Amino acid sequence: MSEGDSVGDSVHGKPSVVYRFFTRLGQGWYIVTYALGIYHLNLFIAFLSPKVDPSLMEDSDDGPSLPTKQNEEFRPFIRRLPEFKFWHAATKGVLVAMVCTFFEAFNVPVFWPILVMYFVMLFCITMKRQIKHMIKYRYIPFTHGKRTYRGKEDSAKTLTS
Repeated sequence: MSEGDSVGDSVHGKPSVVYRFFTRLGQGWYIVTYALGIYHLNLFIAFLSPKVDPSLMEDSDDGPSLPTKQNEEFRPFIRRLPEFKFWHAATKGVLVAMVCTFFEAFNVPVFWPILVMYFVMLFCITMKRQIKHMIKYRYIPFTHGKRTYRGKEDSAKTLTS
């Protein structure tokens, strides 16, 4: 790096794309950032939802569904949006947002605290509804490790005697 180069310049003297992207987001581009946040929220809800919605399957007995009673057979949780597709779509969304920052038409002047407040409110309402749905139909989209099964302790005592 020579004396006149800035921090964001690459080896060849051209600004790096990532540095330009984050510099531009700090100077505006609130609509692009807001749209990216809404898109990621939509992806996250699809990631947390089961492939077959139990609320739609209550009346019909077509295909597999999540167990709703204690004595029902265990059915694995199948996501509506698998993890790889979630990350792939999220990455594409970030790339589209980066491309949008190169066009001045997307740099709309807005009062950004209102957008932040609206996004937080939308996130809380959406997640509250999703968590209520999870509780009502008794599904947890996350695993906490392997299940451990314990045998009868009496059988171990009889084998050793």
